[in-house]
Amino acid sequence: MDKLLIEGGVRLKGEIAISGAKNAALPLLCAALLTAEPVSFTNVPQLNDIRTLLRLLADMGVKVAHEGSTVTLDASALTNPVASYELVKTMRASILVLGPMLARFGEAKVSLPGGCAIGARPVDQHIKGLQAMGAEVSVDHGYVLAKSPRLKGVRLFTDMVTVTGTENLMMAACLADGTTVIENAAREPEVVDLANCLIAMGAQISGAGTDVIRIRGVERLHGTTHRIMPDRIETGTYLCAAAATGGDVRLLDTSSAYLDAVVDKLMDAGCDIVSERNAIHIKGPQRLKAVSLRTSPYPAFPTDMQAQFMAINCVAEGTAIIRETIFENRYMHAVELQRLGADIKIDGNTAFVTGVAKLQGAAVMATDLRASASLVIAGLVAEGETLVDRIYHLDRGYEKLEEKLAVLGARVRRTN
Repeated sequence: MDKLLIEGGVRLKGEIAISGAKNAALPLLCAALLTAEPVSFTNVPQLNDIRTLLRLLADMGVKVAHEGSTVTLDASALTNPVASYELVKTMRASILVLGPMLARFGEAKVSLPGGCAIGARPVDQHIKGLQAMGAEVSVDHGYVLAKSPRLKGVRLFTDMVTVTGTENLMMAACLADGTTVIENAAREPEVVDLANCLIAMGAQISGAGTDVIRIRGVERLHGTTHRIMPDRIETGTYLCAAAATGGDVRLLDTSSAYLDAVVDKLMDAGCDIVSERNAIHIKGPQRLKAVSLRTSPYPAFPTDMQAQFMAINCVAEGTAIIRETIFENRYMHAVELQRLGADIKIDGNTAFVTGVAKLQGAAVMATDLRASASLVIAGLVAEGETLVDRIYHLDRGYEKLEEKLAVLGARVRRTN
């Protein structure tokens, strides 16, 4: 099993390009199921989650052509409308094939998903929405079974803000009979990116980016070419790495437009940040100031950046209070950061982080994707060597992480 060996104490400096967004690419690739014409995507990141989804789509009969960062999908002759447990178990986003398959083919069989162990992430909102649109949905032996000759447009109100739920129902509604209104919809930029692609395919969608999305169903969609948006969480992670090391880093092919809450917190911590049209330039201070935060749905502070900010607060001046409101089991990285000498106390969904003068390198274990990133950031500033185990989590969401860090001067290498 691969591990990441980091020798800390280096100030990051230079520039790197940000990859396409994993959380945008996954629903976009599933959207190709909605049409019999080829759909091409550019700026697709090379990640384990992407490879898993492409294997799943190929297993269902989709023709997959993958060259560099471009992927072309042809779902004209789907032969197997089943998403098997063997592939779905490793990645929760696989549930995103449910809505498109049901809408276009009238039936779908999708295994209940797995993924990171960061708390309960149920799919009941997906199922309730499809049932409201007229589908017969049941759960049998670990599979979601759905059937409907044609879905009907209805008014939907989700009990909670759910990104994948919003995306699944929005895709399903594109081919429904009538108009669907999704209230309490997720507002994330990845939802907007999906809507823009669907509109280019012929869908009639308005309101993406707000909490009310309207979709007027059409008879069919056609092919298109779509460039995937930059990864805002990867962007935020490298901003935190630069901030923690007092670095001077310029990130290319990205935008601060998706990261207002993160940028504001980094500036509160003492960073100098300049936002350019397609780049962000950050200079970290000699020592950061502690910043408190509370995670909430977009456009508030993202839960996917909580772990990275816990890491930078570990070496900041003062005490930060972090409140996690999205997932109930997302402080597993705290114990590993404590192994490096961090002063962290957990009380329910609240973490109290008091900065220390320095961290000490040690062997640590990644527990989920963003926890992995927090351990890398901590390792970059710790004295001595930090060995991060189970980095297959990192490979799910960060493209060429060690290569990009090496370009910025970090002493980091992959080992097993």
